[in-house]
Parts: sequence; C-alpha cells; structure tokens
Amino acid sequence: MRPNIHPEYRQVLFHDLTANTYFLVGSTLKTDRTKQWEDGNTYPYVTLDVSSASHPFYTGKQKQIGKEGQVARFGQRFGQFFNKGKDKS
Repeated sequence: MRPNIHPEYRQVLFHDLTANTYFLVGSTLKTDRTKQWEDGNTYPYVTLDVSSASHPFYTGKQKQIGKEGQVARFGQRFGQFFNKGKDKS
C-alpha cells in the first residue's frame, strides 16, 4: 500500500441541533471547529441537522399515510374505466 494516502481517523464530536444531542464518534471528516467534551478533552466539532436522535424513523414519531384512503380515492376517480364491460346491478 502507498503511504500517506489515507485520511486521518480520529474522534469527532457531532452535535444534533434539532435534538440538542452530542455524539463522540470516530470519523475521517475534516473540520476546523473544536469543542471541549465532558471528559475534558477537546475534539473536532461538527453540527448536524438530523441524526438518529431526531429523525422520525428512529424516534418512532413518524406519520403513517392512509394507504386505504389512497386506494379508495383511486377507485373513485378511475373505477369507471375498469367497470365498463361489467353489468351494474
């Protein structure tokens, strides 16, 4: 392998702004910002808009779309084309 081609792997502090949660994770992401963590050490600092702490899929706060309503609405709009050859009773 060629030397000096791999990015530096280090601990990076990620901050989810939506949930106001911090994560200390190993990463190769480059940033000039730093912040002091709970353990007293200073780490590179990156802000996030969404993470597993705030994403609706992971928090269980996602909305379910009514599929039956969509199928019924489709049948109302286009059902006449599918029932042309059938007798209406």
